[in-house]
Amino acid sequence: MSGPATPGAQLTAALTLDPTVAAVIAAPGNPGTDALALNVPVDATDPASVVALAEQHEVDLVVVGPEAPLVAGVADALREAGIRCFGPGAEAARLEGSKAYAKEVMAAAEVPTAMAHVCTSEEQLAAALDAFGAPFVVKDDGLAAGKGVVVTEDRAAAMEHGLACLAKGDDARVVIEEYLDGPEASLFCICDGSTVVPLDLAQDFKRIFDGDEGPNTGGMGAYSPLGWAPEGLVDDVVARVAQPVVDEMARRGTPFVGVLYVGLALTSRGPRVIEFNVRFGDPETQSVLARLESPLAVLLAAAADGRLDEHDPLRWSPQASVTVVVAAEGYPAAPRTGVEIGGLEEIAAGDLAESVHVLHAGTTWADDGRLVSSGGRVLSVVALGEDLEQARARAYAAVDLVELEGGHHRTDIALRASRGEIHA
Repeated sequence: MSGPATPGAQLTAALTLDPTVAAVIAAPGNPGTDALALNVPVDATDPASVVALAEQHEVDLVVVGPEAPLVAGVADALREAGIRCFGPGAEAARLEGSKAYAKEVMAAAEVPTAMAHVCTSEEQLAAALDAFGAPFVVKDDGLAAGKGVVVTEDRAAAMEHGLACLAKGDDARVVIEEYLDGPEASLFCICDGSTVVPLDLAQDFKRIFDGDEGPNTGGMGAYSPLGWAPEGLVDDVVARVAQPVVDEMARRGTPFVGVLYVGLALTSRGPRVIEFNVRFGDPETQSVLARLESPLAVLLAAAADGRLDEHDPLRWSPQASVTVVVAAEGYPAAPRTGVEIGGLEEIAAGDLAESVHVLHAGTTWADDGRLVSSGGRVLSVVALGEDLEQARARAYAAVDLVELEGGHHRTDIALRASRGEIHA
């Protein structure tokens, strides 16, 4: 069983641990997946190329990881070719590809979410900002690699981001939302077009600096489980959010098969949806899958086959997981690339080896064979522990061993939760 186009080393690792899996192909992969699977170069957004690769290797299951290939219709092409695929088709992937479309679906499914205005002009943008007031929440309607959202008290900064979104083309739109109070939580739901199976909750940290300061990023760290989450929250989110959305997508003739990521704000009025993603997203995926004991490939194959209702209840490790992202100098605005990375062998050979895994994100091999940075979020350090305090200690002990000139990371991932406090 192989899966081209996996999103990262954590998903690849989880698939290789499934005893039913003979081999995994990571396409295009990175130096981290190279140690776990067969890396094969491919244009992941070209449906024909992905289909050809799957046919060449006679794969049993394709897991489409990143959002861009999904929006480009890779899953549709694979299914048309008769290849089993886990991932939504292009129309269903619009739940992430267009914030405005997601709001439309949520309204039809009566899903609780923030009030919003969809703007196509500077005049509409200004009026929407004034209608909601500060804090201003401004979202690029399209894909933005997790960096299309600005939350700010500064109206001028909100206006600047909104205008930048509108400048992307004649059909560009920007979404202005009311600000949602309360702590945030993330829930991945595995869907087969009709049945929804939730994974465990996680919380991620979007801001670049400690104390939730600075601009939004694709994520600087995460942890799981959420000991402070209200009892019954997962069941409530499935009943009020995930299942109604899956039912609505089926009603529209575009069944949702894949991962529905539900980003939540636990407000004083109850849970509200901040956003949907349609794939496993880092860094929450890394903390959640590190705790999943059920075979992942079996679960995803059941979803691809429409048989989730027959799948056994998921098994979870009682341990806690903490993920800390090591970012490149200049991230998120202008990350410095080509910087040599060291210290990973020391982590793998030391006392932390059994409880810590270093996953590659923005890495590549230089021409001379050195491991160097190639993106903004360079590495994710994932640690397990008997509780959050121990998992944090292990994660940061490993981070301290990473050598990356100019690299930086947050030091407060899961800190408040480890003290029994809620991180709002």
